[in-house]
Amino acid sequence: MTLSLEVRALLIQAIQDDLAQGVIGIGVAVRRLRVEVTGLHQTQFARMCRISVRTLVYIEHEEGNPTLNSLNSVFKPFGLQMGVVRLRKTVG
Repeated sequence: MTLSLEVRALLIQAIQDDLAQGVIGIGVAVRRLRVEVTGLHQTQFARMCRISVRTLVYIEHEEGNPTLNSLNSVFKPFGLQMGVVRLRKTVG
């Protein structure tokens, strides 16, 4: 899988926006980044991020309680990290 830098950046931004807006959860975001941007299997991606495959599986399935370090490890290859965002006010 070879994406141009521009397409890769747009894809990462779209996933980041969906995550920030609450359209998708962290697990879906990580899986989409792994599959759509890198094209790597879980084993390859976990090795690249220096986490266990089990930890990656838990993150992608939104199970367990991943550490901030684990989450930052999977986002780092995409130039992202966990952070604090303002809650959106609901209209109603």
